[in-house]
Amino acid sequence: MERVAERGRLGVGIGWRPEIADAVEAMPGIDWVEAVAENVCPGHLPDSLVRLRERGVTVVPHGVSLGLGGADRPDEGRLTALAERAEALGAPLVTEHIAYVRAGGALTATQPLEAGHLLPVPRTRDALDVLCENVRIAQDALPVPLAVENIAALVAWPGEEMTEGQFLYELADRTGVRLLIDVANLHTNHVNRGEDPAKALDELPVEAIAYVHVAGGFERDGVWHDSHAHPVPEPVLAVLADLASRVSPPGVLLERDENFPEPAELERELDAIRATVKASGELPAEDTTDRREVPAASAAARQRTAVAQVALLSALVAGTPAPEGFDHARLRVQSHALAAKRADVVAKVAPELPDILGAAYRAEFLTYARARPMTGGYRHDALDFAEHLLLAGRPEQADARRRLSDWWLERSGPAPLSRRPAARLLHATRRVLLRR
Repeated sequence: MERVAERGRLGVGIGWRPEIADAVEAMPGIDWVEAVAENVCPGHLPDSLVRLRERGVTVVPHGVSLGLGGADRPDEGRLTALAERAEALGAPLVTEHIAYVRAGGALTATQPLEAGHLLPVPRTRDALDVLCENVRIAQDALPVPLAVENIAALVAWPGEEMTEGQFLYELADRTGVRLLIDVANLHTNHVNRGEDPAKALDELPVEAIAYVHVAGGFERDGVWHDSHAHPVPEPVLAVLADLASRVSPPGVLLERDENFPEPAELERELDAIRATVKASGELPAEDTTDRREVPAASAAARQRTAVAQVALLSALVAGTPAPEGFDHARLRVQSHALAAKRADVVAKVAPELPDILGAAYRAEFLTYARARPMTGGYRHDALDFAEHLLLAGRPEQADARRRLSDWWLERSGPAPLSRRPAARLLHATRRVLLRR
């Protein structure tokens, strides 16, 4: 395993987003940026990222859809795509999340479901065995080192066998994987789940940290929402200070995903992050983590994990009864948050839909989402939503219905045909009906 000193330090960076690309290029003191991997096409890199790379600014791809904490083995296609982005960007490492994002399918003989969001992994021996093997598979498939991030959660799994720090320590010790520690997520879990950030930092291997995320959020009705759309609060900077007093993080990055302020405000937040780290000691870091041979997770462990995960996800997105031991009120909050995020992301990936439907878009989509859980990605979800409306004879205005029909027909044609004759007939019939 490489040592931190051999890999070099990242410094202070910011999450690159298209909406603030020009501002990021103009900001002084930006050592590196992080780009959402799924939003980058290796053959057509955004000009802004190309210019940053030419200036010597490091670009790290940050994945959000691999689902390393899921019961299934990582998808080869998604791993290949992540590797291609790392190579295209000349990245020194890639990052993903300790989370699951889909469940169901062959392991549980149930309908595959997509969360469209990062959901927490139960801190059990079964889930740890599965996660360790999945991380090993990803490490072997990637051309550069992998770091994985702790996530924020509104709900806690009943019957957990480890704390967050113990879980991360075991993961790093068994796989040698680097850690991306999000101090905002530690604060979120403190408010929502009563978990002490200092205890987590006491228990996790800080020497394995690749870099640190800092982000803002807000509290409502006793629940902290990790929004990435608000200023970084003092409690999050306090967790960063605690971490920096224990080890000098190789890199620290400010995340902001929406509701972008003026560049000057982002620069002030970056200055506050620099000052916090500098005031906390900057102790030298030494990488003592070593990768051990990871035994394969048993089929029984994968199946038990699959059953537990699909039960939770189904309760959140399909309205099935809540699994025993979960806080029902928190599950409702999480369910509403998932539906709202789903509506927001569909509006971003298919902006024509809110344009065609106008003020009715959100209510129509949330009604659809309550009865139709997401089974594919957001683009597929947008097509399914449009088809659902058209087959129900909506929208009522003829012009809007014609525009929606044209939009759906234009985008639904190139999908590969099913091998099943009945499925091909159904697809053809729907297209005929929708043309009418």
